[in-house]
Amino acid sequence: MSHLGGKTVPELDRDFDKLADQLRDSLCYDDNKPDFRELDLGSPVSPLRTGQQGLTTTTTTTTTTTTTSSSSSSSRSVSGRNSSNATARRSESGMNSHSGELSGSSETSPTASTGNIKPGQIRSKSNTAATHPLIYSGQSAVNSPPLNVLPTGNICPSGKVIKTGMAMNRSSRTDVLGSGSGNYGHGSIMRGGGVGTVPVTAFKSGAFEPSNTFGNRGNASDLMRKTMGNSEPEEFKRVANEMYKKGHFFEALSLYDKAIALSPGNAAYRSNRAAALTALGRVGEAVKECEEAVRLDPNYGRAHQRLASLLLRVGHVENARKHLCFPGQPQDSTELPKLQAVERHLNKCTDARRIRDWRSALREADDAIAAGADFSPQLFMCRVEALLKLHQLDDAESNLSVVPKLEQCTNSSQIKFFGMLAEAYLYFVQAQMEMALGRFDNAVTAAEKAGQIDPRNVEVSVLLSNVRLVARARARGNDLFKSERFTEACSAYGDGLRLDPSNSVLYCNRAACWFKLGRWESSVEDCDQALSIQPNYIKALLRRAASNSKLERWAEAVRDYEVLRRELPDDNDVAESLFHAQVALKKSHGEEVYNMKFGGEVEEISSLEQFRAAISLPGISVVHFKMASNLQCKQISPFVDALCGRYPSINFLKVDINESPVIANAENVRNVPTFKIYKNSSRVKELVCPTREMLEHSVRHYSF
Repeated sequence: MSHLGGKTVPELDRDFDKLADQLRDSLCYDDNKPDFRELDLGSPVSPLRTGQQGLTTTTTTTTTTTTTSSSSSSSRSVSGRNSSNATARRSESGMNSHSGELSGSSETSPTASTGNIKPGQIRSKSNTAATHPLIYSGQSAVNSPPLNVLPTGNICPSGKVIKTGMAMNRSSRTDVLGSGSGNYGHGSIMRGGGVGTVPVTAFKSGAFEPSNTFGNRGNASDLMRKTMGNSEPEEFKRVANEMYKKGHFFEALSLYDKAIALSPGNAAYRSNRAAALTALGRVGEAVKECEEAVRLDPNYGRAHQRLASLLLRVGHVENARKHLCFPGQPQDSTELPKLQAVERHLNKCTDARRIRDWRSALREADDAIAAGADFSPQLFMCRVEALLKLHQLDDAESNLSVVPKLEQCTNSSQIKFFGMLAEAYLYFVQAQMEMALGRFDNAVTAAEKAGQIDPRNVEVSVLLSNVRLVARARARGNDLFKSERFTEACSAYGDGLRLDPSNSVLYCNRAACWFKLGRWESSVEDCDQALSIQPNYIKALLRRAASNSKLERWAEAVRDYEVLRRELPDDNDVAESLFHAQVALKKSHGEEVYNMKFGGEVEEISSLEQFRAAISLPGISVVHFKMASNLQCKQISPFVDALCGRYPSINFLKVDINESPVIANAENVRNVPTFKIYKNSSRVKELVCPTREMLEHSVRHYSF
């Protein structure tokens, strides 16, 4: 039998076991001390605390790298408090910590814990694991130990405890203290642990194996791949916490799911999963997870606090207060002021909406969102409603696209906003929005959903009735218009407007009827009403421009057609209407207009008189000064022909400076190709040897 230092190997093993027991018994624990501080995001994961509650941090300088290294809070030396004091503190708390619930407070859950498990330890899935004493792993989540050192608490072959920072320069196999699972008991020596070169962590069978999960070592994919072969929920949770800290929220969520699948009754796993969902922006799912955690463990303070924070974000103030002020738990000094601010602005918003002060309602809704209710669909919908009532339809429509999507929470079905059930209010505003946009069938559907959710609410009932009547009036007006019964169609649209006097679509439809009846003044008036509600309403602009043309109000017609030209740059009919309105405007001012044309080919100019007459035509003239022998001119000429067809309202001209030197001298042309843009005989732009992109950009710009 082999001997080492005068003792047999079995005897040496027994000495090691005694030493491990002495080390374990001398450690001072505090059951109410959470494993980690909570991140600002409501994270289940954050760095370990250091140097608190009677445990001190050992700091030494390595002899091999001359680098200072701090040991982890899970690898601490005894600070003088004995185990009896720790026991007294445990009995005072009356509760055990959730292992892996990473929090800055000391809330705990008695029902989800299995045995007297101490912070910093590695827990296994089974309840029997809690009957065996565990030891600290020696790992640090804050400052990773340097290479070539053993974490504090491991045992080297000499039987001495190696503290963090001590050099390990042995080339032979190293021995690691086992964690107690598999075939090894606590304090057993595991051969070839490999800790002389890399940090170690518990893995699979419970043995400490080389790890690259802390700090910046390794990558998430390697860690995920290794963890997938494990069957311990605590291991999934531990790695999920690491993934969360590194910002790999999808991976963390997947690992929490696996931990929950193995231990579905663990409230801490549910709470941690809620934090990962929150980080991914899936707030509604996070609320449900926290609600499930509280259901599993009604005394789990951390889950109550996290749920309160989430409920505040979705605007459920009363429910948030119930969980924030949970009996037996200290009030959160950060969340309570936020709750009070949200509640104050929400009350003011309700009052402003009641008296139809929409500007104040909009301001208070914004303030409530800024105060903390940043994921409340109802407050965002209140913004949409206020903008709609203020006739800012474009802004209302853009705000509708950013309303948070939130599934109904378990305990939120009876929560009210502005006197109606919260979910009904969403459909209530949506119905108004659909009506304003002319989607009457969609409006009826949304109003009916609001009525189904909150059938007793007076506001909802009135809206539903009005929406149905307006949709019916609009449908009847459309049928009459198609039958060319324009007078009756006007009456039908008028019936709808009496119920919904801010409906731009009904005004525009009635304007079309007035136009057909030759009542162009009435058509302009209804178009004005529609455009006061929806300023960029294309159909209303077209009908007003056409009506003003009939009334020979050319300046007003040109103004509307210019707006339409910017909105519809490829619409040839709009371009031609603008051209003819511009010509008519010049004639109305007594100006002589000849050689008038719209579109066609690039006109060649050969005399100075012809040139001056051409650039005085209404609208924009683009003149291409060229030479027949110049290669660049030959290359760009086909592109100018294409622009002539693409922008038919613009006069395109070409001048050969060799054949017409008088024009070239008068316009001071020295290089070709040169392009000059004129408006009403005045030059507004000159481009010398431009690129095709530059030329078209300038043509498009001045065509408006």
